Amino acid sequence: MSKPDELLVDVATLVESGQSNQMSLTVVTSGAVITGRLAPEAVWRQRVSEVLTDSARLGEFSEIFTATTRRDGPPTHLHFHVARILQGTVGIPETGGMYRVSIADVSAWTVGDFSYSDH
Repeated sequence: MSKPDELLVDVATLVESGQSNQMSLTVVTSGAVITGRLAPEAVWRQRVSEVLTDSARLGEFSEIFTATTRRDGPPTHLHFHVARILQGTVGIPETGGMYRVSIADVSAWTVGDFSYSDH
């Protein structure tokens, strides 16, 4: 979107202010469909940092995600956790992943997450 959808920005702002991770959302961005729950950026960063810290090869990157960055203005990104990229009848990864999506790159969205089937 050349101009981010104000309603989507409002949803992201509410997630950020309430520190909630229960808002389910599905977005289309660059041809990919991502579905899952939104998390406040600070919560998302902490979880990514924890995953990296536990990795023997990637532990050195964990500090990048713990740095506190305070921005003025509305959120510019959506932070998904327990999310999947939908491809046909399959959700990737099966257990859910962590995705950061620029709100400006979202071409369509809906409240709720889509289910998928392995059948």
